[in-house]
Amino acid sequence: MVKSKEELLQQLSDCVFEMDDENAADIAKEYIEAGYEALDGVLHGLVDGMNRAGQMYEEEEYFVTDLLVCSDAMYNGLDVLREHLPKEKDAGAVNYRCVIGVVEGDTHDIGKNLVRIMLETAGFEMYDLGRDVPLQSFVEKAKDVDAQLICLSTLMTTTMPGMKEVVDILVKEGIRDKVKVMIGGGPLSQAYCNQINADGYAVNATGAVTLAKQLVGMV
Repeated sequence: MVKSKEELLQQLSDCVFEMDDENAADIAKEYIEAGYEALDGVLHGLVDGMNRAGQMYEEEEYFVTDLLVCSDAMYNGLDVLREHLPKEKDAGAVNYRCVIGVVEGDTHDIGKNLVRIMLETAGFEMYDLGRDVPLQSFVEKAKDVDAQLICLSTLMTTTMPGMKEVVDILVKEGIRDKVKVMIGGGPLSQAYCNQINADGYAVNATGAVTLAKQLVGMV
């Protein structure tokens, strides 16, 4: 008997939350084989579980090592679901290029990785610099690939000033008008985006896709 969508979403969430990295992929396969939407599986299953784990971390019930296993479970599920995410029509018609990474001093990359996957699905050509990225590297890579967009991520208040430095480097290099800057991460806000003269702030991965399209003129 096929399980309900809600039941499988809960199981996906639980796999992540309960650090069950061995079964996450199997549940994701079962979810897809049942004919349910991959995007919902990502957002309302895997990401929901990661959010629950993050809450436990904030409450000091989970440790960093626990979050790492939770993220392993999430990525195992993502490996299955990402192949079934809906592709944008005419996604390759215009070559929109985006440089993405976690700013120097921060190694938290779960949110960044999810945004990268979502933007790839939306038709962006992604250049992922990883985590703890030197600030100048964002600008150099954007120049090398002629990117229209830079996405900066951080979960730490101490590394937030690095985002402003990237914007300032773009100004100094004389290419600020050619490259849009989008920021995202737990401690950030639209107010901070305005303060550092970035072009946009996204609350979550789906919001990042919508905003990225708007910034480059895709919509």
